[in-house]
Amino acid sequence: MKKTILIIAFYQLLQFAYAQNKDSIWVINNFTKIERQIPMRDGIRLFTSIYIPKDTSEKHPFLLTRTPYSCQPYGEDKFAPFWKSYKMNYLKEGYILVVQDVRGKWMSEGEFVDVRPFIANKKNNQETDEASDTYDTVDWLLKKIPDNNGKAGVYGVSYPGFYSTMAAASNHPAIFAVSPQAPVTNWFIGDDFHHNGAFFLMDGFSFYSPLDRGFGMPRPQPTMTGPKTAGYPVHDNYKFYLETGPLGNFAKLTGDSIIFWKDLYDHPNYDEWWKARDARNATKNLSPAILWVGGLFDAEDNWGTWNSYQSAEMNNPGKDFNKIVMGPWSHGQWEGNDAAHLGNICFGNNTAAWYQQNVEIPFFNFYLKDKGNISQIAEATIFVSGENSWRNFKQWPPAEKVDKSLFLLANGGLDWKKPVAKTSSTEYISDPAKPVPYAEGIHLIRTTEYMTDDQRFAERRTDVIAFKTEVLTEDLVVTGVVKANLFAAISTTDADFVVKVIDVFPDQFSYADTIYSDNSSKRRYPMGAYEMLVHGEIMRGRYRNSLEKPEPFVPNQIELVSFNIGDIAHTFKKGHRIMVQVQSSWFPLVDRNPQKFVNIYTASENDFQKARIHIYHDQKHPSHVILPVLKTLSSAESK
Repeated sequence: MKKTILIIAFYQLLQFAYAQNKDSIWVINNFTKIERQIPMRDGIRLFTSIYIPKDTSEKHPFLLTRTPYSCQPYGEDKFAPFWKSYKMNYLKEGYILVVQDVRGKWMSEGEFVDVRPFIANKKNNQETDEASDTYDTVDWLLKKIPDNNGKAGVYGVSYPGFYSTMAAASNHPAIFAVSPQAPVTNWFIGDDFHHNGAFFLMDGFSFYSPLDRGFGMPRPQPTMTGPKTAGYPVHDNYKFYLETGPLGNFAKLTGDSIIFWKDLYDHPNYDEWWKARDARNATKNLSPAILWVGGLFDAEDNWGTWNSYQSAEMNNPGKDFNKIVMGPWSHGQWEGNDAAHLGNICFGNNTAAWYQQNVEIPFFNFYLKDKGNISQIAEATIFVSGENSWRNFKQWPPAEKVDKSLFLLANGGLDWKKPVAKTSSTEYISDPAKPVPYAEGIHLIRTTEYMTDDQRFAERRTDVIAFKTEVLTEDLVVTGVVKANLFAAISTTDADFVVKVIDVFPDQFSYADTIYSDNSSKRRYPMGAYEMLVHGEIMRGRYRNSLEKPEPFVPNQIELVSFNIGDIAHTFKKGHRIMVQVQSSWFPLVDRNPQKFVNIYTASENDFQKARIHIYHDQKHPSHVILPVLKTLSSAESK
């Protein structure tokens, strides 16, 4: 039997290799690659790779991606492996694919600036930003590349998603369609490196550090090679980050040459420096059709997709095409060849392929090639996990949703009815020396699967408190922003609050089979009583009233800590339970709060202290989460 399986696997591998080789030969035979240094209005030149169809029988549109991660491979005889992904569809459609190193990165000239602020009213050619660089690039392409049809589209994921937002803001008349995907939007409120002011240490340090990716390391001259990094001395992120200690020690590890790391320390609060770097500043008066794309379980830039879309809606009333797609994906998973599951949670089919063929490709084809129609693309195309289906909505959040309060109760209860106790609270001790891990097991690099991980490991800790409903007697569909309202008293002057919304599966014995990407083996995970993280968020307590002006807590005084947990689209199925977990650390995903009102970036070991935390759930202090429950849904809005 094993021999038969091996033979089948071998022939499947041969077939895959043959298809890959056949497609790569087709690309090389039908496209010409050229590399150019495109001049910007201030004289700086940006390195650009351009893949041009040899077919001159028709005019071709441009599809541009601007990136700080390199447009490798360099050399006009070396082709990017488009044939390994759905990008091959664009080549078959005859697009001119363009990839550009942004200003100050890799082979482009100039100075790189992280999340370079958008300049709305430029006074001269020396005032440049990512929008003007996109404008100048497209202008050059139109004039210099023959057989183009005068239309350009722009797209990109993550940081290239930020550059796509800026491309939309350029308002070049030839840019007809833009798709910012998981766009970096605001690095203090909700994306990547901060959430509600809490520093996401592991992502920030791994991204910029000389130990890992070294993204922020200086590049004095254009180069084809990336920075040399040292590697971690300990391959256990919990141990490494805990033993390294306060943030001042991480500053020593990064050194003085990483500019943005120093900027993070110099701007601990949401000041004008941060506000200038909010990409939503560039969402006014937008001309192109815009398709915002993101993942429900994106650990990096989930906030950016939802909130950029909402900002563009608010700033462009009546705009013909400003739409959003959110699938059951980790960061950029929709670009892959398969997205049928994330970790232990299965979604029923290849959701990435469905999106690629039914949304993204038709979107660009319609606006750049006058091909097909986009009537099937709804205002909001949202995958609802739990029930595992795509739903179309006329707006987001849906007009039919009703905000319902789910109250925390004594003895771990969770109910739609307000608590009746006159005095009631649940207590836990938060100890910075033993922070709650964000995931079970030993890891070095932050996992993507933690966004749907089983939370039973956390419930077993004494510094995590859990509240859950009775077994649901009918499906509960939740679509929109979930909000936490906690009445808390702490023994110190600062603390963090993590609230997690969890889907508790029935106790019945079952397994999830996770098949590895090479199809070589699978991992079985027990799903009976599985506690699936649907969404979680943190609030740094000092910012409970203002991100701009932090305030200490008065020890042992009850205060309201209110914050958005974020947008979700999930059905809690009949027979399941809803759980809410509350804790005060999420390590090393988030840096440790000393639990003392000091500048955390300059705090010393002596500043870290235990905090006794009470979460109240009584008549006067009814802690609760607000769930946007979908009350009705017409047949036209579901498919």
